[in-house]
Amino acid sequence: MTEPCPFAVLELPLGATAREIERAATKLLGMLELGLAEAAAYPGPDGPRPRTPEAVRAAAATLRDPRRRLAAEVLAATGAVAPPTAPAPPAAWTWPEALARLGWGPR
Repeated sequence: MTEPCPFAVLELPLGATAREIERAATKLLGMLELGLAEAAAYPGPDGPRPRTPEAVRAAAATLRDPRRRLAAEVLAATGAVAPPTAPAPPAAWTWPEALARLGWGPR
């Protein structure tokens, strides 16, 4: 089995900042500690894969090291491993008169 894409394990885009990497790793480790189901798997190229605290720590360590991060970015960009897709944009506002009903907007 090949090493998982660290961006996929942390569910981050290729351009993630150091702060985003640390925040995602900390959040996922906490969720795994609590046993939350939504943190138990991440999207892999052949379907969901189990996410472990060790995988999260290894992914964060890989992305902290500039050389290893560059290698992970190249592999993800060339399609050798699949990074996660960007999240869908939020749904359009479905209650346009809400602001007026709350007293906001033009008078």
